[in-house]
Amino acid sequence: MSEKQSQIIVLIFLGILTFGAYLLYYEKQFNLKQNGGLTASLADLLNKPDKPLQLKIQNKFSNCKIGISPDSNCTPGAIFADATVSQICAQGYTKSVRNVTQKMREKIYAEYGVEYPKPLGSYEVDHFIPLELGGNNDTANLWTEARDPYPGFREKDVVENFLHIEVCAGHVPLSVAQEVIAADWLAVYNALSSEQIQEIKTKYPSWAK
Repeated sequence: MSEKQSQIIVLIFLGILTFGAYLLYYEKQFNLKQNGGLTASLADLLNKPDKPLQLKIQNKFSNCKIGISPDSNCTPGAIFADATVSQICAQGYTKSVRNVTQKMREKIYAEYGVEYPKPLGSYEVDHFIPLELGGNNDTANLWTEARDPYPGFREKDVVENFLHIEVCAGHVPLSVAQEVIAADWLAVYNALSSEQIQEIKTKYPSWAK
């Protein structure tokens, strides 16, 4: 084989590689558009039927276990059944519906066996299904969530903001976002890219550093 023939073969091979790379790139862009900008792993998590949310009934009010997610018997989650996408996406919505009294905070800390008060930023009384996704202020939706160890409430905040963005953009039904965050919020966080996480943290900085 002559040197010229070898060069031609190399050029053909490089051309095939380049063409394959372009195909993969455009396939990825097509899939992102089809999924509303979601990656494949996120699309799999959020590809659920839009149906009424089914939650457990709160049946435990003490000795609740603290973990990455709340004790499902103490905090199964609860929602405003009549909350709509247009309502939760309106500016100022969460402020208008937030109603957790000091007495309720102390009760939730006691249920989870955490001494109150704690240093600012170490714990928070969290809405398991967040207000911005139609969660309500019932004790069935409140739990004592730690910042540390990782992952803590700062990471869950990222998931809450991400899902709120997707719901308000029309990419994800509200009932699906509620179901996913109540079932396994950490799976959503782990499916986000580092770029997505940083973008959300920059846009929605946590109140606790």
